Amino acid sequence: MRWRLLWLLCAAGWGGAGGKTLRGGFASAAARLEPWRPVARFQFHGDHAVLCVRIKNVAVAVTKEARLHLFQAQEWQKLQNSIQDHSCTEKFSKAQLTMTVNHTEQNLTVSQIPYPETWYVFYVDKFTCEENYSESEDIQFEMILLNPDAEGNPLDHFSAGESGLHEFFFLLVLAYFVTACIYAQSLWQTIKKRGPMHTVLKVLTIALLFQAGSAFANYLHFSSYSKDGIGVPFMGSLAELCDIVSQIQMLYLLLSLCMGWTIGRMKKSQGRPLQWDSTPTSTGIAVVVVVTQSFLLIWEQLEDTNHHSYHSHYGLASGLLIGLRVCLALSLAAGLYQIITVERSTLKREFYITFAKACILWFLCHPCLATIAVIFREYQREKIVTIGVILCQCISMVILYRLFLSHSLYWEVSSLSSVTLPLTVSSGHKNRHHF
Repeated sequence: MRWRLLWLLCAAGWGGAGGKTLRGGFASAAARLEPWRPVARFQFHGDHAVLCVRIKNVAVAVTKEARLHLFQAQEWQKLQNSIQDHSCTEKFSKAQLTMTVNHTEQNLTVSQIPYPETWYVFYVDKFTCEENYSESEDIQFEMILLNPDAEGNPLDHFSAGESGLHEFFFLLVLAYFVTACIYAQSLWQTIKKRGPMHTVLKVLTIALLFQAGSAFANYLHFSSYSKDGIGVPFMGSLAELCDIVSQIQMLYLLLSLCMGWTIGRMKKSQGRPLQWDSTPTSTGIAVVVVVTQSFLLIWEQLEDTNHHSYHSHYGLASGLLIGLRVCLALSLAAGLYQIITVERSTLKREFYITFAKACILWFLCHPCLATIAVIFREYQREKIVTIGVILCQCISMVILYRLFLSHSLYWEVSSLSSVTLPLTVSSGHKNRHHF
């Protein structure tokens, strides 16, 4: 059921995606009903940014006196929050730039921008602010929003907030490929031995594969997006799907391990070795938290139609998701701290401390970066959160791999106790498996 729900989310995103090349129809009825709703928003930068509009039925546009009004986001917000009661016509008359739509193809240059800033594009015609309205034909259009490239030519489809992400995902995919070429064979052989760490390594590797798949899908989407301003919306949705599955896998893994250790400590059991996925209480708690996070992740994706795994966190779902991650980090840190303070073995303390660092990094990197990003300008926030979270979670996975594959640390700690570690080395396995 979980997989089917995630696939439906992916399919829904495929049909509702939008890019910086927009196609549709300027409708007088829609503009009159919601005059304050922009038809596009874009973060322009540089001195030669361009808004290009192509229309088919020029005669209709001339008859309706069609226009495009461009507002800087800050100026528009000031106008909306002004205590003065401006009429509809007065508000649109204060636009920073205006284009009269009366030719098959027109370009409007947006220049002298001191720093990258969001601009809103509104469609207005003679019926927008009038009470009397008669049915009229829609104006079919294609709108292309472009920023200057490195040479100053208006050919870049990426907004200021997205610039650099294409190159980042290329380097990330390259790093995954090189790492796979070096370590994939030895890791596969380790998993095939079905040793005491088999389950943890398998779940961790599946999460890593989905994370790599998300990076590759994002790279394909951005590669196509750089050429036409639309990209491959299905790939953008697939990247979000892979990221959600990776988050779910890692959450279940970390929760099951931590809950297993905590419950094992409480029970003081000396019987059967505690398995990370076989304790009903720990599994139940992990499932509840995983379902909650899955619901919030899907809700967050549905709130924002843009294809980005990490959003600006202004909605209710995003706020609840950050709150959940902070609570998880604090609760897991508290549980591990209680174990560490009473642990006498240096090896086991070192193991738990390293594991706690990986957990805290995984859960808190997102809330911390989203908080830090607030002090930066709007166009910098998305890149800080996206790049920062992906790199931090990659580091967390590296720490966990080193921890669970360490012959000198994990195996020694596992052999010391059959209670406090979720994956133990039984007497029959001690001399049979080597890494």
